[in-house]
Amino acid sequence: MKNPLLLCLFISFSGYAQSSLERLENSPRHHEWVEIKHGERTVNSFLVYPEVSEKVPIVLVIHENRGLNDWARSLADQIAEAGYIALAPDLLSGTGPDGGGTSAFENSDAARTGIYALEPEQVTADLKANIEYAKSIAAGNGKVVVIGFCWGGSQTFRLSTNTNEIQAAFVCYGTGPKAEEAYSNIEVPVYGFYGGNDNRVNATIDMSKAAMDKFDKIYEPVIYEGAGHGFFRAGESPDASEANKKAREEGWKRLKALLADI
Repeated sequence: MKNPLLLCLFISFSGYAQSSLERLENSPRHHEWVEIKHGERTVNSFLVYPEVSEKVPIVLVIHENRGLNDWARSLADQIAEAGYIALAPDLLSGTGPDGGGTSAFENSDAARTGIYALEPEQVTADLKANIEYAKSIAAGNGKVVVIGFCWGGSQTFRLSTNTNEIQAAFVCYGTGPKAEEAYSNIEVPVYGFYGGNDNRVNATIDMSKAAMDKFDKIYEPVIYEGAGHGFFRAGESPDASEANKKAREEGWKRLKALLADI
């Protein structure tokens, strides 16, 4: 594929849309939309509660470069199924046609264009407002971790340089900051999930590792051999490759083990 930015979009979308929507419609968990306001901005966020009897951590889910679509919301539901509160902000809120969010864009290509037009400072402010909201959720225990995929993985790494209000960052096939000094601000462990056949992203791991080591920070990247970019999504497709299926299964197992230690 000539344009690496389209890697996140190179997926049999119709199959995902159906299975993701079915999961959402059949889920026994409580779903709701919440409006999170800061300054003149209002961010619409998808909130999913697990069926548990105790207070639990909140997982902030940062979507891919196609916005908060059905798959991103279904991923939030899967996190709640694992026993955690999931909060997934639509970072395209108010930026789409007629002031809408992800669903207002004509297609995923248009949403991708909208994503790359966002100001980094606005994204950071939106995410910080969601963290503040997450900490106020009565059913939560006040602990917040962040996970992001593709573009959202890069935003997760970036967010960890801009806040000390989270307990951990889970970067799924996203790149780290380009400026070495930015890593000095990180106060939480960063756990990376990468596909072996994704050298566009993987070529940046050594630089991030060197910077994290220099500033004595915790960074634990794992590369899943044979998997491609977006394997958490691609690995649940009916026609998924064995490598993507395996990477998704192993990645999910690792994620749940790390969450259990929060």
